[in-house]
Order: sequence, then C-alpha cells, then structure tokens
Amino acid sequence: MSDRFNTIAGWVLGAGIVALGLSSLSGHYFRADKNERPETMGYPIAGVAAEGASAAAVPIETLLAKADPAKGQQIFQKCAACHTINQGGANGVGPNLYGVVGDEIAKGRGGFAFSASLAGKGGKWDFKTLDTWLTNPRGFADGTKMTFAGLDSAEDRANVIVYLNQQGSNLPLPKAPEAGAAPAAADDAKAAPSKDAASGAESK
Repeated sequence: MSDRFNTIAGWVLGAGIVALGLSSLSGHYFRADKNERPETMGYPIAGVAAEGASAAAVPIETLLAKADPAKGQQIFQKCAACHTINQGGANGVGPNLYGVVGDEIAKGRGGFAFSASLAGKGGKWDFKTLDTWLTNPRGFADGTKMTFAGLDSAEDRANVIVYLNQQGSNLPLPKAPEAGAAPAAADDAKAAPSKDAASGAESK
C-alpha cells in the first residue's frame, strides 16, 4: 500500500514539475516585452471610413443649385412654431422671416428684440451666413435667444434657404464651383467667419 501511494505521489509531483516548466517556457516565449506587434492592428472593414477621415464638405453653392424649395417648405414647418414668413406677418417667438435673405442681420423685422450677441454680428444674411446659422445658431452667435439646435443635414439647410429666398427675396443663387476647381473652404477657414448666411431670426 505504501509503495502504491509513493508511486502515485511521484506521478503527481512529476506532473506538477512538468506543468510548471511548460508554464515558465510559454511565458518566456509569449511575453509582452518582446515587442513583436503586427505592423497593422486589425483589418479595415469595407464601407467604413478610417478613423479620423471625413468626407469633404460639399460647397453650399453646389447644394443650392440642386436644392428643392418644396422640400424646404416642409422642413420649415419645424420653424413655423416660432416664425411667420408671409409678407406683413406678425412677429412671434421669433421674427417674421419674409424677405430675410440678403437682409441685414438682426435689423428691422418689425422692431423684434434681438439678442445683443446676434445684433452685434453685423453683415447680411447671405447664403453662406444662413448656412452657418442654420447649422448651429448658438455656435454662430453665442447667447442668441434662438433655442433651435440647428439642422445637421446640409441638404436640408440648402432646401430651407432656397425656400426662404423665394419668400420675398428672390436673389440669384451663387454660382456652383466648377468640377475640379480647388475648394474655397480652405481659404475661407483662414479668413474671418462669414457673417451672412442663415435663417435670419431668433426664436424668442
């Protein structure tokens, strides 16, 4: 009985020594400090843009050229809770927007009380300024009374702008840049922010 116990104990001890040796060997072989990382971590997925890459912004002039005022009228329903757009319409929570495209920023509008931050911008509501305003009103004029967060879709903004333009302004749309022409956005980014684009009024 004793010999059998000793035999079993010997096998268990031997197995433990072998396991310990293999563990030490594998740890040595696969240890993290060997710095053997693959050159490319992971694999690209088809249809997914690389991290940090973004699609080039389409110039507002290009979007305006193919914008649909009928769609803009539908989108404007989001604004109708605060704004009227008919000629001679009363101001509400926000000013009446008839003829706003090309008008001075935060001026007139039947004596509407604009915020100091918007009134201090100066300039006119041209197409680019309206696009900037509609993208992020508070980013355009921090402290504005306008509570609307903005329109994320550039196409939606273009549609609204051409609709606004048809309501008493009727200014000629800016010419779209020719295909292959260097985008002006890079130069504009170095200049002072444009002061002439967006749904011209504040919501309250």
